Amino acid sequence: MARNEYLFTSESVSEGHPDKVCDQISDGIVDMILAREPEARIAVETAATTNKVVLMGEIKVSPDNAVSESEMIESARDTIRKIGYMQKGFHFKTASIDCYVHEQSADIAQGVDASDNKDEGAGDQGIMFGFATDETPELMPAPILYSHRILRLMAEARHSDQASLFGPDAKSQVTIEYRDGKPARAHTIVVSSQHLERDAAGREITSGYMRELVEPFVREALPEGFIDAKTVWHVNPTGRFVIGGPDGDAGLTGRKIIVDTYGGAAPHGGGAFSGKDPTKVDRSAAYAARYIAKNVVAAGLASKCTIQLAYAIGVAEPLALYVDGHGTETEDPAKIEAAIREVMSLTPRGIRTRLGLNRPIYQRTASYGHFGREPEGDGGFSWEKLDLAAALKGAL
Repeated sequence: MARNEYLFTSESVSEGHPDKVCDQISDGIVDMILAREPEARIAVETAATTNKVVLMGEIKVSPDNAVSESEMIESARDTIRKIGYMQKGFHFKTASIDCYVHEQSADIAQGVDASDNKDEGAGDQGIMFGFATDETPELMPAPILYSHRILRLMAEARHSDQASLFGPDAKSQVTIEYRDGKPARAHTIVVSSQHLERDAAGREITSGYMRELVEPFVREALPEGFIDAKTVWHVNPTGRFVIGGPDGDAGLTGRKIIVDTYGGAAPHGGGAFSGKDPTKVDRSAAYAARYIAKNVVAAGLASKCTIQLAYAIGVAEPLALYVDGHGTETEDPAKIEAAIREVMSLTPRGIRTRLGLNRPIYQRTASYGHFGREPEGDGGFSWEKLDLAAALKGAL
């Protein structure tokens, strides 16, 4: 039985968080390669620590479009620069960057590549989930949406020099109180932001000082009336956050999969997104599942929807499709599943074609969430479109 009165919490991390630095470096390399060869195969992982970055993985690209180790290293360095790291322990100019990216295994390639007698297969086995809920206009769970929004506003202010005391590394966490199953108010706000040691006047940056700086961004991020006199605040609760990023904590690609998706409000299949080309169903099928779930809700077929897809490496068609309307569905879920299969191909190539995924659109996804964003003119966040809703209703 669904609960109607409860608290739910989600967190976000900024573009300067060590793991997100690595995600953006990996996706920057994905974009660079796809811009040259849209059908390239890419799986690039990044690790980062104090003034050290290591690139690992494998790629498959034609000789005419080959990408050198030095180009990948320069791409990584440029990503660090754009994030804003110019501190002694992690600086875009002085960080040592090693590249160990090599050619893709022929065993994997032969299972995935299309041939005369078979369509292109999935790049790996696995399960992927998509989710949508009508509790926000973006059809996203409120806690993760607002957590992302706080940090995006803070980052925009930092990049525009309107908040020069902020450093690149930050985390947020929002606990929402639900009443009658809907988000009603902010119960607790947690924000920790890296900062300079002192301001221009020489004053030490304390937790109270940071609360004054951070609070306007939080209030702008949340709906009017959500923050009240009872809302609990924790801003830089440790009292000091000067050393941040990979200098403060090691980072790895793919370690923030819950931040990347639904903040724990929906299941996760376990596969990370960043560093992977769209033949990898960990990425493309998760985007497709969000696209389908969002359009199911937009079509009025459910007010909350979870989609599960399952694949086997080298096999084109999904092994299974599952729809859960959480008791809010207006049609038999089995009929919704049949309608989905009728209006959209769920093979890796079908997904990529429908959503236009063979494009350099991925680095922008690697911070502040892959979902709940606005579709962009160049094809970015195409999985957020609502152009499948009418076809789904028509197929029922």
